[in-house]
Amino acid sequence: MTPSQTVLFYITVESINEMLHFHPIQPLAPLSMGFFLEQSSQLPSSEITQITKLFMKLDYQAQGPPPYVHSWLTETGKLILDMISFILGFKTSEFVDETILVMLSIFTAGHPPAVKYDYASFIANKINEKFINLDREGVFKYASFIYHLLLYFQPYSLLFPIRKLDSKGKRRFVIFWTSVFHNVCESPYTNCEFIDWFVHPASTLLIGAPPPRLSGDIKNILQLSKKYRIGDWYFY
Repeated sequence: MTPSQTVLFYITVESINEMLHFHPIQPLAPLSMGFFLEQSSQLPSSEITQITKLFMKLDYQAQGPPPYVHSWLTETGKLILDMISFILGFKTSEFVDETILVMLSIFTAGHPPAVKYDYASFIANKINEKFINLDREGVFKYASFIYHLLLYFQPYSLLFPIRKLDSKGKRRFVIFWTSVFHNVCESPYTNCEFIDWFVHPASTLLIGAPPPRLSGDIKNILQLSKKYRIGDWYFY
């Protein structure tokens, strides 16, 4: 909300789901931390052994209960673990606990997941929870969601070109509307352009007045290089 009480975007689960624009063509299994905690407490040792055979190196097969160390996993196991940790919002994927094992149990190499979870609703609820608790916790690790909520609900207030439709006239997912946010080395946008095209107008919307631009001295202090970086910490 702006200082003049104009709503820039809503942080409800419904508005986040609207932005995600995810419409599954088949029923999905509900996903929640409560479910994982319940399932992890009931995970039999035989299934844990099977999971470790599939996703852990031969030299590091589990000899006892979890947690296990990230480095014990195969490359495939590490990729899946990193994905799961990101979705669940864990701060680290250094260890594999029972909750992670429940997720790993749905995967078999060369086959689709045995269970298809409703990740979109889980993420929408999690982001909504983080927004609600922001004043109390003072930390919000999903800055890219703020980017995309502003992009989705305030597209005409931003300065860069936006492509909402694909070549066939179908609506794109909001993450494909622009490459300004893409944190990749091949991005055509520099850090300065990201600040000029997004951070400055977005900050102006949020605080109601144009903020001071970064000077050369401030860039040196903040160690901002010419190499493209989003800088979630800066916008936050």
